[in-house]
Amino acid sequence: MNLNKEDGFNLKQLLSEKRSQSSDLYSQYVNPKFAKAMQIIGFNRNYVKGEGNYLWDEKGEKYLDFVSGFGMFNMGRNHPVIKDTIKQYMELNDPWKTSMSALDLPGLLAESLLKEVPHLDKVFFTNSGTECVEAALKFMRATTGREAIAYCNKAFHGLTYGSLSINGSDHFREGFLSLLPGPVKIPLNDIDALHDLFKTSSPAGVIIEPVQGKGVYPADPEYLLEIQKLCRKHNTLMIVDEVQTGMGRTGKMFSYQHVPGLEPDMVLVSKSLSGGMVPVGAVLMRENIYQKVFSSMDRCVVHSSTFGSGGLPMACGLASLHILKSENLTENASILGNYILDNLKKMVPEFELLKEVRGQGLMIGIEFGKPKSLGLRAAWKMIHALDKNLFPQAITMPLLDKHHILTQVTGHNQDIIKLLPTLTIDKTDADWFLEAFRDTLIDLHKTGGPIWSTAKHLSPFAGKKKAVQ
Repeated sequence: MNLNKEDGFNLKQLLSEKRSQSSDLYSQYVNPKFAKAMQIIGFNRNYVKGEGNYLWDEKGEKYLDFVSGFGMFNMGRNHPVIKDTIKQYMELNDPWKTSMSALDLPGLLAESLLKEVPHLDKVFFTNSGTECVEAALKFMRATTGREAIAYCNKAFHGLTYGSLSINGSDHFREGFLSLLPGPVKIPLNDIDALHDLFKTSSPAGVIIEPVQGKGVYPADPEYLLEIQKLCRKHNTLMIVDEVQTGMGRTGKMFSYQHVPGLEPDMVLVSKSLSGGMVPVGAVLMRENIYQKVFSSMDRCVVHSSTFGSGGLPMACGLASLHILKSENLTENASILGNYILDNLKKMVPEFELLKEVRGQGLMIGIEFGKPKSLGLRAAWKMIHALDKNLFPQAITMPLLDKHHILTQVTGHNQDIIKLLPTLTIDKTDADWFLEAFRDTLIDLHKTGGPIWSTAKHLSPFAGKKKAVQ
């Protein structure tokens, strides 16, 4: 392809010419292990279009997206309002990175976000969820003068060094040597352990996901309120990580708002804040935290990043908040989330492999457990002996192959799949999934069904691959 100055750069033409090589190029130059894992489980589809709740492959086949970019596309893929906002922004010729002047768009987005959490006062913008966590770790320590950070088992707050230090899974830590000193792991929903923590120490902060992403474990309202009570008593900060649960995902703007009286000191927002189109994150905080960090004019940039408060993500953030409200997506997440949850829970007594269904809004976890019948028990034991990551693929693979529905495993060594559809789905989409899932369960419970075929297909790779999360 000739890309000289006279012809200009033609992105569509470049993609058209290179599309058949895209998998090979990714494997060769980006992440060959990931590419191989996708090939093994049959997820290496060549999607050529994404719109709203759906994806289309190169053959024109339509798929229902129940992963939504791991929660990035709450407003649906390529929402027309987001696309139009990007065009409008580019036409502004915005001089956003002058470094020596106040900016319009960050102030507008900060104002809009704080209207959703009126007990907080300031916003610090980042480029991602893990950057929000890194900022929060620094802000906790700067505010309290203490080092220890409490976090929950099974927690996931990101993979940079600070956030990795408060990751509840040893799997993600392996090979990265010494991490941040001071973090203390506590059991989720264990109030006695929480009291024990404060008897022996006064941490700088307690950070928690209202619904844990790895496994979809909701925090009990009583537990969250007890954290707040103890934090206030000991001048410790409470940080709520809403990177995945925020922006309407759980049927409220933020998940913590399901608990009356809960007012955390910091709220972390990212993923779908921009509609999933550009990287962005935000740390919403109390005034006293801001004053401790940015304590004087010569410390006004003591924590910052080059692309923080970028004009394009700010514009997309404003558009995303507009879409959530104008299209009633938060209410839709509540209504359809309850509909899917209720129907899934009715299946639990019918299928012995189903252990539990839990979630909040359109963030749903489906957990499987050891069956009682002899044939299924043998299959369960066999597939787990091969690799503790294999069993969920017996659900995700047929859902994709037979029913054209994209789902995901929740975490390493977990027999749980997670549903994170876009908030734009309707009842037809919900029924599409429910009918497909029931059909998959029926097949799963047959002797010689998907458990055995999955084990046969994946056994050559057992112990060499990890669950794709």
